[in-house]
Amino acid sequence: MEIANRHILVTGATRGIGRAFAKMCAEDKAHLHLVVRKKDDELIQEMEAAGAKSVTCWEADLSQRAEIEKLISQLKEAPIDILFNNAGMLTGGLIEEQPIDDIYKMFQVNVNALVHLTHGLLPGMLQRKRGKIINNSSVSAYMHFPCASTYAASKAAVLAFTDSIRMELKGTGVTTLLLVTPGVRTRMFDEIDVLYSKNFQVPSEVISPTKYAQMIREAILHDLEILEPSGLTGVGLKIAKFAKPLFELELARRFHRS
Repeated sequence: MEIANRHILVTGATRGIGRAFAKMCAEDKAHLHLVVRKKDDELIQEMEAAGAKSVTCWEADLSQRAEIEKLISQLKEAPIDILFNNAGMLTGGLIEEQPIDDIYKMFQVNVNALVHLTHGLLPGMLQRKRGKIINNSSVSAYMHFPCASTYAASKAAVLAFTDSIRMELKGTGVTTLLLVTPGVRTRMFDEIDVLYSKNFQVPSEVISPTKYAQMIREAILHDLEILEPSGLTGVGLKIAKFAKPLFELELARRFHRS
């Protein structure tokens, strides 16, 4: 799918992958719809300066069902071509030590909001017979690290959901792109060390948000259905998928309960 002149909705657009991707789409002359928790004039100016055809900020707290419903209602007349479900939260640590309120909020943002927005915006795409739904999963959907239990569960849910609707949408003109996201140097990635390192030695390979945004862009232009990492993370992903006992031996070496 082309990016130029398309209407692109990005959640989690204020920083990291979302902001880098939005800027890249702006450079490609797209119409941007950016979901933010509060209006950000600097963000709008940056996207306009980068070349966006138009920039609209939609304020919504994706941890709140009512606000998602309001957002979908506001977007009723917007011809969204690409929905990038990018917003996410991180949880981590030994399961019994993770705050239960954090777990509930994380599942709401990582899974429920993603499904809700897809449910709300897909009918318009089907009516127009064009569209793309991009869902940000993670290598954690396959690589089940200790201390990542709840986060990995959320990303495995994103993977399963995307794989299911991919088959449902065959022949409709609407496609999906599943991002099996590796370590990307964002504020969330920095939180991994805080939450995990007490009990688990975290893999260190990381790429920049700009580089990953470029990879997403290429995947869109070439209509890929899945974007997986390369490098050492890509090797680790293959081991986790196809040689799980070997993968778990390495995890055991890196993990300790106290």
